[in-house]
Amino acid sequence: MSLATERRGKFKTGVNTSQLHDSAARHVAGSAVYIDDIPQPPHLLHAAFVLSKVAHARIRSIDAAAALAMPGVVAVATAADIAGQNDIAPIGTGEPLFPETAIEHFGQPLAVVAATSLDVARAAAAKVAVDCEELPPIITIDDAIAANSYLAPPLRLEAGAPDDVLARAPHRVKNRIRVGGQEHFYLESQIALAVPGEDGDLTVYSSTQNPSGVQHICARVLGLPYNKVTTVVRRLGGGFGGKESHASGVAAAAALLASKLNRPVKLRLPREADMLATGKRHAFRMDYELGYDDEGRFLALDATLAAHGGHVLDHTASVMTRALCHVENAYFIPHVRAVGLCCKTNTVSNTAFRGYGMPQAVALMEDAIEQVARHLGKTPEAIRVLNLYGGKGRNVTPYGQEIEDCLLARCVAQAMHDSDWESRRIAVDAFNAASPALKRGIGLFPMKFGLSFNAVFLNQAGALVNVYSDGSIKLAHGGTEMGQGLFIKVAQVVAEVFQVDIDRISLAATSTGEVPNTAPTAASAGSDLNGWAAFEAANAIKRRMIEFAAERFDADPSTIEFRDNHVHIGAAGSNRVLSFDELAKLCWFNRISLSATGFYRTPEIVWDQAKMKGMPFYYFVYGAAVAEVTIDTLTGESRVLRADLVQDCGRPLNPAIDLGQIEGGFVQGLGWLTTEELWWDKEARLRTVGPSTYKIPGSRDVPPVFNVRILEDAPARPGTIFRSKGIGEPPLVLATAITTALRDAVGSVVDKSLPVQLDAPATPERILMEVERLKAAAQQARERDLD
Repeated sequence: MSLATERRGKFKTGVNTSQLHDSAARHVAGSAVYIDDIPQPPHLLHAAFVLSKVAHARIRSIDAAAALAMPGVVAVATAADIAGQNDIAPIGTGEPLFPETAIEHFGQPLAVVAATSLDVARAAAAKVAVDCEELPPIITIDDAIAANSYLAPPLRLEAGAPDDVLARAPHRVKNRIRVGGQEHFYLESQIALAVPGEDGDLTVYSSTQNPSGVQHICARVLGLPYNKVTTVVRRLGGGFGGKESHASGVAAAAALLASKLNRPVKLRLPREADMLATGKRHAFRMDYELGYDDEGRFLALDATLAAHGGHVLDHTASVMTRALCHVENAYFIPHVRAVGLCCKTNTVSNTAFRGYGMPQAVALMEDAIEQVARHLGKTPEAIRVLNLYGGKGRNVTPYGQEIEDCLLARCVAQAMHDSDWESRRIAVDAFNAASPALKRGIGLFPMKFGLSFNAVFLNQAGALVNVYSDGSIKLAHGGTEMGQGLFIKVAQVVAEVFQVDIDRISLAATSTGEVPNTAPTAASAGSDLNGWAAFEAANAIKRRMIEFAAERFDADPSTIEFRDNHVHIGAAGSNRVLSFDELAKLCWFNRISLSATGFYRTPEIVWDQAKMKGMPFYYFVYGAAVAEVTIDTLTGESRVLRADLVQDCGRPLNPAIDLGQIEGGFVQGLGWLTTEELWWDKEARLRTVGPSTYKIPGSRDVPPVFNVRILEDAPARPGTIFRSKGIGEPPLVLATAITTALRDAVGSVVDKSLPVQLDAPATPERILMEVERLKAAAQQARERDLD
């Protein structure tokens, strides 16, 4: 089936056009092949993890005798079976595949069982006996801080003289807020299929965002060079950051058994095991003091951000770095100190998640704006607009990067216009005046999102393009397709270079054997990095084809043009026209190489981690959202009634794909901020381990009125791929408008001079408790006035 959706008689399938997702038809038909759909290779074994039933303990022994005695059980592997390094840390060292002496969290993999069937493997895993001495666990951020339990030294970002300015500020506000974690809840749980080959080679089919990471960690555990392990990924059923580092442990366990037994091994986690054994979004506790003037203009900020890191470092320090770089969000603050604490607890290590620290960090200033507005008797939106970045002397971040092409004011103005803010503000107030139980709220949120990996070395990508002698094209690159439309976007780039229809491009599975040293598909940089790499590869072939055509037909190379699936050679009016297919065949007959690799590294970015200064982002993405909500003050239940989103995408490579990302990201953010709550009991056992206890948003949670606008005529840096911008993560952050709307609704139950304290997720329980607290505070104030 052709992927082209726009023809109109001419080439219309390159960049800046809406094209069908390359797997859309297969997704709908259920024929898209994921790892569990791959036909089973001969002699396949099935694997299951042995998971810890305690959160913190010293291991005395692991006895697998009962499991090994079961019919169909082939092997049980523990730390003692690892020939290489027992370390799967994605950053730094110190994260064992299987623990040797100590259990660090409930649900930690302790061993892996291989059997001839999945049922037998899981039954045998339950029979492995673990003798251990239990120890008291550290569960919460507060516990970790009290115990001085950290994964890394504090991070510190500072600009100006925050202490002096705070001391002189006309007004100051202090507060503490909390935002919860979030389960990735991808549709396809963690899975890997390891297939041994000749001479100790191993092919690992992994549901991962980071093929090279899986390759490296499997090789590390097995004691092999990287060239002995090939990772292959055609598609994965969602990732959201949860398969950037945590896919590696699953793949390494399968690879360990496959290497040990010389048989293919498949390890896939059921939902409960996946939620127990793999990490989540970091919960944050944030304390701040903000100084401001009589108008509400921000002067100085002193903030401490504490992240719930879990039992090992994982991505926590990197997540905190990005959080500190977004602590001011869209607002200019001349004097800033922000300190980041990476807290160590006896829970699974938290990891990358869509937004990577920014969604948590921006909650700080939104809470501060609420406090400032209440104190000054102004509206929160007035305080927001007053303090937006933009204008002379108001365009440098606390880490020293200058903001160019700031679109914040445009996005805010457009969102307020699209949402009919003024009339709806009046309507909401009128509704609340007449409704004793149900209350409505409307909220605004602007966003500035920095785009690049904060680890500078990751900002690179490779691609391989092959043009065959019939004019068909094969494209491979280092990015992974997890439903977000990366493959079709990169294919559009190649189609644009050659000016051919996209349906002649075949998309190869991502393989470390074809494109080595890949960066993770993360940080919203997949299209930027892999698009440019594919552009370079295709352009190298195009240049060779032009050079050959110029020599063959005695033409000036400058007169050769690729257009509408053809190649026009010579001056206008006297030129020769060949189909792209014909020129490809001529090149092959004349021994012209039609294969090329392409490489790209993001220019200009620099970052000094020790000083927390530099230019960590190649560009910024902007946006704004308005949300309207209703709450039931008798039960605390809430509903989002309407959302109006304005998202800067530059010149989108594929507007239809980007719209899908904006809508999906916003709804995922809605779930994080309202319904998705992680809960551990007093023994540090995670109790929210499936859809019956962990509530992701459903179709009825989507706002009935849901308006999304891609900002038109939005400038982007010339160095971005066809002037587009990455769009995977920023829309999730726009869901913060729901929080500002909920604050407005909760605050309407009493005099709006009382500040609202509403942590996330704003579950019915939290909303109801805050409503009751405000009512009690208002009653106390009335009684004081009477006295």
